[in-house]
Amino acid sequence: MTKSLSQWDKAKREGRRMSFITAYDYPFARLAADAGMDGILIGDSLGMMIAGEKDTLRVSLDQMEYHTRIVAAGAGQCLVMADLPFGAFEESPAQAFASSARLLKAGADIVKLEGGATMVETVAFLSQRAIPVCAHIGLTPQHVRQLGGFKKQGKTEEAAAILLADARALEQAGARMVLMEAIPSPLAATITQALAVPSIGIGAGPGTDSQILVLHDVLGLNTDRAPGFAKKYLEGANLIREALAQYASEVRTGQFPL
Repeated sequence: MTKSLSQWDKAKREGRRMSFITAYDYPFARLAADAGMDGILIGDSLGMMIAGEKDTLRVSLDQMEYHTRIVAAGAGQCLVMADLPFGAFEESPAQAFASSARLLKAGADIVKLEGGATMVETVAFLSQRAIPVCAHIGLTPQHVRQLGGFKKQGKTEEAAAILLADARALEQAGARMVLMEAIPSPLAATITQALAVPSIGIGAGPGTDSQILVLHDVLGLNTDRAPGFAKKYLEGANLIREALAQYASEVRTGQFPL
């Protein structure tokens, strides 16, 4: 478990890989911490995993603040990262600061925002005002309408060059981490090698400094279509369904309570 950003920087220098998982509540944050996870992301993916939305766009800052508070309460020594939701940071660096301050006060150690070169000014503004930032490039779910769906990014030489330039510019602006989602593995490895700050990959191959997956995909709780790059470590939905069915049956037959 690695709460300090300086420890993440040290892990990068020493070539130690780090683990991230999403969590949205206190019990799962406690379990992640007990399992030795290095970092926990309160993702705006909660809109899809918790609220059943088709994308992340309706998630509010109030929701992110609430979930950040209850996750932070159980996160122990894990680094706590919170997403800036759509509409809470794009208008101006000042808006991004106000939103980020709320998330840090709720317990986040670092905030994550989506976008490439257009976010350089905002990242610099936040970094100069004591807000640690993780930049998110590649597939950026908040841009799903503009991208035309959840599609892999950086597949052409031109697109790859833009992502590399974005990553470098965001690092120079003060980003403490760079998350790359759904980009070709060789490109993610190249960007990782070009950066002094830690990289995080999701659907970006094994060449990044750390990996992140959505909790519900890992535990088999996502009964909708999980992304192809996710790995299921537990048949959670089936196990829970069977337990609930057994409980309901025992109530009906008088086996519970005794």
